[in-house]
Amino acid sequence: MNIFLVGMPGCGKSTVARAVARRLPLTSVDADQVIEQRLGCSIRSYFDEHGEGAFRDVEEAVIDEVTTASPALVLATGGGAVLRPINRQRLRERGTVIYLRASPEQLAKRLRDLYDERDPLYRECAHFVIDTRGAGLSALVHRILMQLELAGPVAD
Repeated sequence: MNIFLVGMPGCGKSTVARAVARRLPLTSVDADQVIEQRLGCSIRSYFDEHGEGAFRDVEEAVIDEVTTASPALVLATGGGAVLRPINRQRLRERGTVIYLRASPEQLAKRLRDLYDERDPLYRECAHFVIDTRGAGLSALVHRILMQLELAGPVAD
């Protein structure tokens, strides 16, 4: 029995996959962890350096391999895995797909809770705090460079 969990980032796919796998018992696999092991870096780093297309190619290959490797697993897919039709087709054909649907309000609440937990920790280790509201990439880069220039070398 293969069970594949899909849904938005933050809906709980990884946590639910582990819990379901323990109860059945099956092997739990997190697609994002497999991808990061294969890449040797974080998804975000790879995405930033190589672009979305290259990342989606790796994701597609991992989903293909993982969904054929074991007949008894619970797979937590990445939030964007369903963007490619071939991934949707393979998931549907190779197991039972469960969509963990969370409302925008639920997702926002989870992010708020995570924010409340982590914001003090980010602030504790930060030399600078740059507000991203209303800023595009070039504006953020400009703000960071200005802050670094004004502060001079940063040393602990």
